[in-house]
Amino acid sequence: MEIVLTAERCLMSSYNGALFLGFMSCAPRNLIPAPIFFKFILPPVKMDKEGAVLAPSGTRKIESVLIENGFNVTVVPPEKIERFAKKAKAIGITTNDPLGLGPASSTFSGKHGIVKEESYNVFCFKKLVERLNKVSDAKIVVGGAGAWQLADEKIMNELGIDVVVVGEGEKVAPEIFGKILRGEDVHGIFYGEVVERIPVNRRATVGGIVEIARGCGRGCKFCQPTLQRLRSRPLTDIIEEVKVNARVNKFATLHAEDVLRYKANGLNVNREEVIKLFSEASKICKIGISHFSLATIAKSESVVSEISSILGIPNKGQPWLAGQTGIETGSPKLIREHMAGKVLPFKAEEWSDVVEMSFGICSDNHWIPCATLIMGLPKETEEDVLRTIELIERLRSYKSLIVPLFFVPMGAISGEKPFSSEDLKPYHWELMISCWKHDVKWIRAIAKDYLTKMPLMSRFLLQKFIDWVIKEGEKRIEKMLAEKLCIRR
Repeated sequence: MEIVLTAERCLMSSYNGALFLGFMSCAPRNLIPAPIFFKFILPPVKMDKEGAVLAPSGTRKIESVLIENGFNVTVVPPEKIERFAKKAKAIGITTNDPLGLGPASSTFSGKHGIVKEESYNVFCFKKLVERLNKVSDAKIVVGGAGAWQLADEKIMNELGIDVVVVGEGEKVAPEIFGKILRGEDVHGIFYGEVVERIPVNRRATVGGIVEIARGCGRGCKFCQPTLQRLRSRPLTDIIEEVKVNARVNKFATLHAEDVLRYKANGLNVNREEVIKLFSEASKICKIGISHFSLATIAKSESVVSEISSILGIPNKGQPWLAGQTGIETGSPKLIREHMAGKVLPFKAEEWSDVVEMSFGICSDNHWIPCATLIMGLPKETEEDVLRTIELIERLRSYKSLIVPLFFVPMGAISGEKPFSSEDLKPYHWELMISCWKHDVKWIRAIAKDYLTKMPLMSRFLLQKFIDWVIKEGEKRIEKMLAEKLCIRR
């Protein structure tokens, strides 16, 4: 083969069918021993005669576009990479968080995180590149959602990376790999163009991910996808990928920054197309979703209800539908400053009411929001954080998870200073404790449902781990309150 594609070990896993377990790779590496972590929680993907049976969706996109352009491509799990790498002329790596600078990793792990220990993401990426440089002379090309962290010639040289591709890779990848195979000395940082046609994946993806749309257009300053124009894929392409995943995963996860805005007219939900999408996809296999917007939920209660009805939720195999979403803040000031488009068609002053209304709609229709907050946004004050705490308290009765994350300068405010554990004030700790109390209330019940189809040993270990985290967390909070902080309990 001429081109080998792979991904860091934390991305190249079946997750035993529980996609959200991938976020555990952002946690400090010393929490779970590697043998247990990689065998029972993030088990490796299998191979057949054609290569990896599963791969990240981004890897599959590059695989498809390279094959369309006549290249000989093999996708290989990192555990099997050595014997393939020796024969390759170019190796492409998909990475999500190679240096641990993403919001989740930088909050909970690493030099400036709450626990001063690198994440499995960082460990696995560096080990992979190190191994490849030892066994192969092939050019190493790195892309994916975390590639921006490597867009520095000094970092590239230290790690032994030849090319970094930031942004969408479908147009630029054939050009880069073509030059490498022709023997040209390709090196440096390349920025991918926004594509109109998204290629169809030929094989199944990790988590059954099927991209239905790309971009967002709401314009949140801290988020790259929201700055990109929304582009929806043809239903025929989506259904083809759902069928591919149904054969291997037995399920598919419809992915977009906001699944309810598939083929939307601006911010207006296209009910007919959304219902058609879920109706057609659900005829093939079990369907999940990746992300949704709270403002869209608040304006589209009837569509949410129809989707639950189409999917037959709740049922024994799928008691609820979970998706990621962003609360980010309870402060109207910070909404106006950094994410005015996030709340549309509502006003910034209405955001807390919109969030609670959306959580209520989700609860009524058996949807579970897995929500994020951002601590340390530029111009944030104590009053802003207290407004967020008030909002979290209002959400306590709704089954959900809420995770506070440190601000990472990306998008339109990439020049700002990142937030770190050294910047935490007492009111930030109070916010984290409020989120902790919320999550402790709901996590056991959510985990019991979510892990039910995992292998017995994996389910047992994860449930024990959750119990340990809750117990250990309570002890650390008690200690923190006693020794460091003077905040209300």
